[in-house]
Amino acid sequence: MLAHPHFRPSVRTMGLRIEMREIHKVYPDGTVALRGVDFRLERGEIVGLLGENGAGKTTLMKILSGLLPPTRGEIRIDGRPVRFRNPADALREGIGMVHQIFTLVPPYTALENILLGQEGSALWLAKDRARDRVQRLLEETGLSIPLDVPVELLPVGVQQRVEIAKVLYRGTQVLILDEPTSALTPLEVEELFRFLRRLKEGGRSIVFITHKLREVLEISDRIVVLRNGRVTGEIPTIEATPELLAEWMVGRAVVPRVSRSPRPPGEPVLVVRDLEVMGDLGLPAVRGVSFEVRAGEIFGIAGVEGNGQSELVQALGGLRPIHRGEILLDGKPLPPLAPIEAYRRGIAHIPEDRLRFGMALNFDVAENSILSRQWEPVFLRGGGRLNWPRILTFASELLQRFQVIAPGVRAVVRSLSGGNQQKLVVGRELTKEPRLILAVHPTRGLDVASTAYIRELLVQMRDAGKAVLLISADLDEVLELSDRIAVMYEGKFLAVGPVEVFTREEIGLMMGGMIPEGRAR
Repeated sequence: MLAHPHFRPSVRTMGLRIEMREIHKVYPDGTVALRGVDFRLERGEIVGLLGENGAGKTTLMKILSGLLPPTRGEIRIDGRPVRFRNPADALREGIGMVHQIFTLVPPYTALENILLGQEGSALWLAKDRARDRVQRLLEETGLSIPLDVPVELLPVGVQQRVEIAKVLYRGTQVLILDEPTSALTPLEVEELFRFLRRLKEGGRSIVFITHKLREVLEISDRIVVLRNGRVTGEIPTIEATPELLAEWMVGRAVVPRVSRSPRPPGEPVLVVRDLEVMGDLGLPAVRGVSFEVRAGEIFGIAGVEGNGQSELVQALGGLRPIHRGEILLDGKPLPPLAPIEAYRRGIAHIPEDRLRFGMALNFDVAENSILSRQWEPVFLRGGGRLNWPRILTFASELLQRFQVIAPGVRAVVRSLSGGNQQKLVVGRELTKEPRLILAVHPTRGLDVASTAYIRELLVQMRDAGKAVLLISADLDEVLELSDRIAVMYEGKFLAVGPVEVFTREEIGLMMGGMIPEGRAR
């Protein structure tokens, strides 16, 4: 068997650092998050922690970092039993966690954010004394951070470096990263991985929480998989395969990759010409974008979030006014600020945030199954009243067809898991028999099985002759599903073309605003 390129057996012999034994966690409402989990971490080792939503991986690491107390179980550091009352206790033992949502103070500089909470109340007096220590830390670890720039002006990847530097400045020897690549470009991911390998070579230990199989296979030495609060598998990375890890995550065999066969596209369904859309601050968020989406194709837009994708989709769905340009659906202009009319004309919208834009959380499953469709005659009877027997039947059929697990059609949708909420939204939109599907981050935060299922549905829609506009920050998703792609940066398309003409490296560079040599705007 060939050795994994980042596997260093000599480092693994440095000794056991962390041991968690029989960790249980039951929340006050009775939810059981962990059921007797054992976890170990050696010096100079990167462990990938995998699991679907609700598997318990973040809960386990919050216990290790002092954010949560275990209901039962034991933590040992270098063989000593410890009990953490708070994160400060864990930091004193050299354990720090970088969370998926950053905790930076936007107007403060990078240096000030790194020092916050460390230099007492005299932060401004301590900056000059601490600068040299911070600079030495950056040189030791290879982190590149402009210390005197407010973090709100820094790219997401650099903000993440500031978060890591904050933890390392406190003397951390065990670094826990929760979904650290979710908002990074591929180039920034490569930089992060180089940095983590450097930390490992220096003897630090790292826990890498992720749902991305490709990344955990690239960066880790060993992989631990959780499902329903239990460890279902543990394996050296050199012996792991995507298929095996996916099966451990969901409890059955899963094909992580969706098959997309070539097919000739039809006529343009959506045509966008020289579109300009203003953002919430009154500045252009979409700047002169032109493209078309044809029947029987998936047109993917790749890019880091915040580069105009949200405003573009809102304009296409009638939720945001157009400043300049035009949008044509089947050759006819779409009326501005008329989302119901957009639905009636054949647009289905899988929104970027199901909780904010996709459902009414306190409504039940049946009510959510017809949101935006309640005006259709099939759901009405005499006097314009809702036909509840028909709605309940429709909701039951939708649950069965789209594999939504719910206690029943009268269950409040808030009680469903995230994956089942997303499948409910996707099912509702696809049953509209749309001409155009706006799919925005359609699998964000979902487990491997739900992700594969929703991607298969989108390919089925494409094969049935529907036009699909896919917007995703997940480059793997865009490359796997799309027939043609565009790369969006600061409100513009840097390139448009068939997916086959781009390399992954070229797309990654363009997602960061760099145009590879030989490619014009």
